Amino acid sequence: MERLLELIRNKYFLSVAAFIVWMLFFDKNDMLSQYEFRSEVNKLQEEKDFYEKETATVKKDLNELNTNLNTAEKFAREKYFMKRDNEDVFVIIKEAPKD
Repeated sequence: MERLLELIRNKYFLSVAAFIVWMLFFDKNDMLSQYEFRSEVNKLQEEKDFYEKETATVKKDLNELNTNLNTAEKFAREKYFMKRDNEDVFVIIKEAPKD
């Protein structure tokens, strides 16, 4: 027990302990901030992966639209409701049932 008291009274031990407490809790780069930064980096990485996949999909669709005329016509009809002169387009929208 006395050895522990001597250790606690040691000025070097107190300095190191104070430094560790300061770095863990009071510094601008404390443990909580580091955890928040890591969470933000993970979230941004997931967004980056999502947008890279979306970009690849759009590039594939663009290439397909540029090379195949039938695909371009299908895309125009489905996405932009375009039609030929002798056709009529009916858009059916399903509404959610009302309670």
